[in-house]
Amino acid sequence: MAWRWGSQIVAQVIAWSSTIMVVRLLTPTDYGLFAMTQVVLTALAFLSGHGFASSLIQTDDVSRRRIGQVFGLLLLFNGSLAVIQFLSAPMMASYYDEPLVADMLRIQAVMFLTIPFTALPSELLAKRLEFRIQGKISMLAATLAAIVALVMAWWGYGVWALVYAPISGFVFRAIALTIAARSLVPPVFDLRGARDILHFGGALTVCQMFWIIQSQSDIFIAGRVFDTHDLGLYAEALFLTLIVTGRFLPPINDVAFPAYAELHRTGKSLAPYFLKTLRTVLLVTAPIYFGLALTAEPAVLTLFGEKWVAMAPIAAGLALAMPAMAIQIVCSPVTNAMGEPGVYVRTNAFGAIIFPLSFLVGVASGPFGLVYAWWICAPLLMFWTLLLTLPRIGLTWRKLFGELSPIMLANGTMVLAVLALDAFLPDPAPFIELLAKALCGAAVYGLAIRIFWPHLIAETWAMLRQGEPSPAVTTHTDRNSAGHAPA
Repeated sequence: MAWRWGSQIVAQVIAWSSTIMVVRLLTPTDYGLFAMTQVVLTALAFLSGHGFASSLIQTDDVSRRRIGQVFGLLLLFNGSLAVIQFLSAPMMASYYDEPLVADMLRIQAVMFLTIPFTALPSELLAKRLEFRIQGKISMLAATLAAIVALVMAWWGYGVWALVYAPISGFVFRAIALTIAARSLVPPVFDLRGARDILHFGGALTVCQMFWIIQSQSDIFIAGRVFDTHDLGLYAEALFLTLIVTGRFLPPINDVAFPAYAELHRTGKSLAPYFLKTLRTVLLVTAPIYFGLALTAEPAVLTLFGEKWVAMAPIAAGLALAMPAMAIQIVCSPVTNAMGEPGVYVRTNAFGAIIFPLSFLVGVASGPFGLVYAWWICAPLLMFWTLLLTLPRIGLTWRKLFGELSPIMLANGTMVLAVLALDAFLPDPAPFIELLAKALCGAAVYGLAIRIFWPHLIAETWAMLRQGEPSPAVTTHTDRNSAGHAPA
C-alpha cells in the first residue's frame, strides 16, 4: 500500500507541479479542446479489455496459455479501438464544430496500442502484490510526461503539449512494465477454456461502459452547449476536484481487490476490513474536499492565476459532492473479490442513468447547472451502492453510521472554525488567505479528532503499519478481525 499509494502521490505532485506551470502558459480554450478529445478517448476505453487482465487476479489458473489468451484479447480490442478512433476523428470534430479535434484524436489513437503492454503486466504484478516496481515506473513516467508538457508549452506548441505529454508517459510505462513483469508471451487467439476470463472480464467491461457514460456525459453534453472557454473552466475545475477520487483512490482499489480476494478465499469475513477502508478514506478525503470548498478562490488565484478565477466557485461547488463519490468508488473491490461483479454492474448502471439525465437538465443553467446535478447524483449513487454492498458482506447501517459519523462531526467543526476565521480576516493576499485558512482548518480538524475520537487516529495508524492497536483503543470491530487492513 505504501508503494502503490505513495508512488501515486509522488507522481501527482510531479504532474501538478508541471500543470501549475503549464496552465499559466496555456489558456482555458486549450483545455476545452483537450477535454473534448478526452471524452472520445475515455468513451472508447471501456472496450480496451482491461477487465480481462483483471480476471487473472481473481482466478487461480495463471498458466502461460491463460496469459497468452488475455494478451490476444487485449491486442484485438485495442488495435480495433485505435483504428476506430483514427477513422471517426473527423466525425467527432464535426460534432464539436472544432476542426483541430480531428488531428488531436488521430495522434492520440496511438495510446490504445500501448494498453496491452501496460494492462497485462500491471495485473500480473498486482496478483503477486508487487507494487514497488510499479510505483517506481509510475513516478518515472510522470516525470517524463511533465517534462514533455512543460517544454512543449514553453516553446509555444499550445494544446499539443497536452496531447504529446501523456503519450510519452504511456509509451514509457508500456516498455518498462513489460520488462519488469516478464510478461511478453506469444498471444493466443484460441479462446477454448477461457470461459471464466470472458465472463468476469465481460462483466467488468460492461461496468466500465456504464462508468464512462456516467463520468463523461457532462463534457459530452456541455461540449455542444458551452463555448470552449466555459467548457475549459468547468473541465479544469472538475479535474481539480477529482484529483483525490480519480488519482489517489484507484490505488487503494488496486491493492484492496487482490487482498480482499485472498481473505475471501481463506473464509474470513470482509466486513471489518471494508469498514476500516471506508473509515480511512473518509478520514483523509472529507477534510480535503471541504477545505477546497472553503478556500477555492485563494487556491485558484495562487495556483492558476487571475485568468482562471472564474473557475473557483465551480470547483468549490463540485468539491462538496466528492466525499460521497469517494465512499462509492472504494466499494466495488469487496464484491468483485467475492466473485459477485453483478453488484458492480448494477451500481454503475444506476450512475449511468441518473448522471446523464441530470446533466441534460442542468446544462441549460451553465456550469453551475452541472454542479447542481453533482449535488443530487453523488449522494444518490453512494446510497444505492451501499444498499447493495452492505448486506452481502454482513455489515449493518448502524455500524457504518457509528464509525463514520465522528469523522463528519469533526469536519463540521473544521468548517465552522474556518468560516469564523474568514469573518475576522482583513483582505489579505490570496496566498496568505489560503495559508491561514488551511492551517486553521487542519489544526481544528486534527484537534477535534484527537480530543473527541482518539481511537480513530490510533486504529488508522495501526492499520497502515499493519499492526494491532493498543487494547485501550481497540473497538468491537477490531476484536473480531485480524486487525489488518486490506492493504
